[in-house]
Formats: sequence, structure tokens, C-alpha cells
Amino acid sequence: MNLVSEALDDLKGVNQVSLDVRELSNVMDYLVICSGTSSRHVKSLADNVSRMAKAAGHMPMGVEGEDAGEWVLVDLGDVVVHVMQPATRDFYDLERLWVAESPAEGGSVWGSDNSDSDPD
Repeated sequence: MNLVSEALDDLKGVNQVSLDVRELSNVMDYLVICSGTSSRHVKSLADNVSRMAKAAGHMPMGVEGEDAGEWVLVDLGDVVVHVMQPATRDFYDLERLWVAESPAEGGSVWGSDNSDSDPD
């Protein structure tokens, strides 16, 4: 986690959020979301995360979205990093999705405003 945070901070990533999703997911432990100010900045931030992870001996399992630069995902196994342009981040609102109450706690994973909506 420190490596990811440092990699994003080095290139001035905006509004970095780290979420502990161990109770919600069996494929990752942490989700990191960060914004870049342009497609070039988004690509550079994601590339820096990948390069620093490789240098520390952690090969990324995958990197998606580098071509467009709207949203780049870096899969480091236990940590998944999403670097997005602000409009894309606002639209998908991953923070709300991952911190929503679970149905077992009496809430809807889709949020109260979409409780009648079919997620498919």
C-alpha cells in the first residue's frame, strides 16, 4: 500500500482514496482510487505505479485502459489501483459502490437511490 501511495504522490495524483475491501471481496484486499488531471497524467500515474511495483519485485498481474487514458486499472493482486480522469471518476463513483451497506446489514449494494433498479 505504501508503494502505491508513494508512486501516486510522486506524480501528484489527485484525491487519492484507499479502501479496505477484505470484507467485501475475495479477489483483492485494497482498492486505491486516484484522479489525474488529463489523459497523459492518468497514464503517467498508472505507469509509475507499475514501474515502482516492478522495481520492488511485485509484477503487476495486468494493466488495462492505457490506450485511452480515461481510466487505467493496475492489478497488483491484493491491491487494485484505479487511476481516472475526474469526470470518469464522478460518473462511476467507485467509492460509493464499495462502501455501500451490504444487503446483510439491511442496505442495498446499489445505494438507496437505486434500490428499485435491476443491476443487470
